[in-house]
Amino acid sequence: MDEGTELSLAIAHIVQQLKGSHLHSQIERQAKECLHQPDIQLESLKEDVRSFLKTSGWEKKLQNAVYRELHIQLPPSHPAAPPEHLKEPLAYMRKAQASWEKRVLKSLNSMSTELEVPLARMRAAVEQKELANKWNEMGTDEPDLSRFRPVYAPKDFLEVLISMRNPNHDSSEDVSTRSHWGLIQVPLNVRDIPQLRQAYSELNLNNGQLGIDDHAHIHPVVVEQDSAAAQQYSRQGCPTGLRADLWALILNSTNQPQDVMHYEQLTAGVIQHELLVDNLIYKDVKLTASNDDYYFVFEDFLYQVLLCFSRDTVVLDHFKYNSATPPKSYIQGKAGDEEVAVVYPPNGVIPFHGFSMYVAPLCFLYNEPSKLYSVFREMYIRYFFRLHSISSSPSGIVALCLQFERLLQTHLPQLFYHLRQIGAQPLRMAFKWMVRAFSGYLSTDQLLLLWDRVLGYNSLEVVAVLAAAVFAFRAENLMEVTSLASAEAVLADLSTLKVMPLIQIFLFATAI
Repeated sequence: MDEGTELSLAIAHIVQQLKGSHLHSQIERQAKECLHQPDIQLESLKEDVRSFLKTSGWEKKLQNAVYRELHIQLPPSHPAAPPEHLKEPLAYMRKAQASWEKRVLKSLNSMSTELEVPLARMRAAVEQKELANKWNEMGTDEPDLSRFRPVYAPKDFLEVLISMRNPNHDSSEDVSTRSHWGLIQVPLNVRDIPQLRQAYSELNLNNGQLGIDDHAHIHPVVVEQDSAAAQQYSRQGCPTGLRADLWALILNSTNQPQDVMHYEQLTAGVIQHELLVDNLIYKDVKLTASNDDYYFVFEDFLYQVLLCFSRDTVVLDHFKYNSATPPKSYIQGKAGDEEVAVVYPPNGVIPFHGFSMYVAPLCFLYNEPSKLYSVFREMYIRYFFRLHSISSSPSGIVALCLQFERLLQTHLPQLFYHLRQIGAQPLRMAFKWMVRAFSGYLSTDQLLLLWDRVLGYNSLEVVAVLAAAVFAFRAENLMEVTSLASAEAVLADLSTLKVMPLIQIFLFATAI
């Protein structure tokens, strides 16, 4: 396809997406209402209406909505390409993802059968009333969750990634012997340090990084309500007092009355029906955030957001560009009959061990549940889903693992070789950090500075860079260890690390 065709396809797609939106009807209504104003002339009707929409701020809102669509829409592809190619172009990745999904769903179904707990059931009126009354203090509840276990943990997922191979690739063709050192054996293009320096030029050592001091004044970026400008600004860090507004602006998460209403409808859905995955959510929060010094106070918020998230069918839209496919459940005795199939859970996402840590850090920024919810949902459908699905995306977990290994192999070959020799493959230690985008491992202020850059560069690549930078920082100690256990002990506590100096030094002070 030539550039012109690509552009017109992208424009058509965005127009289509926005046509049925609430914003479209709001702009239409404003345009009609402005016709009654005396300064709107029939001779220059089009220009006058445009000028009105510009001065009243609606043009900016439309720009932000278009900017959001540009970030989440599929990359341009041939109009005749089948839908599965749009989700993931590589057949062996699609196959690996489908096989992993079957395994996860089988685990969920066997849990339902073994424990004799239905996948979904209507709550009795008494239960509904009880849950509605304690909605804001669910953390005080102590249900017996001993029988429930997480459907899978990150280490199970890592084994799947390690075993993946491209059937069309002959590894003997690789010139570099280093390509065999790592655990990830799939050929993907990942950026090396010179390319990363170019891409992340704002992070160089000569540029000041914001986010250290709180700025009391409101920055022009917030006043102008411009998503693109806010994203650019976020590359050098957000001042603590403005971060919540800047992130919401970058994500175009507006929290309009209709968003609040949608959240209330989801809450009503939680109160009416109980799902098996609710127990997985309770269990995960109890195992992770409730035991965390930073996040235990947000236990109630986490239940509210995650229970509502599991019911939100708006999340299903992201499967157009996610390599994963939402799992389906069938009425008893009619397995395989698509006419009676329903997506389960309704949002198509089965939570795993550590899932609640994607929400926990956001609780520091937003104390209004509907706002917290809409920001988390947007973060998930832009970034977090890539951390637990198999794809060839540069922000996908496979590419992040490969990039981490390549950076270490290239710039710290002695360390990599030493750890490999003692049975402490670096990726086995770093994977848990990357799959959670470091949530629960860094102190919260440092984690938010890292996520500033994820939003600013619209990429999770910086997560892999930080993982490599941590190994570089602890290299001296790691060179002295003689076992996996002692290597893990060196990397056990990351809570005192300062993220930005680590990334800057690794990217811009490493000899190449």
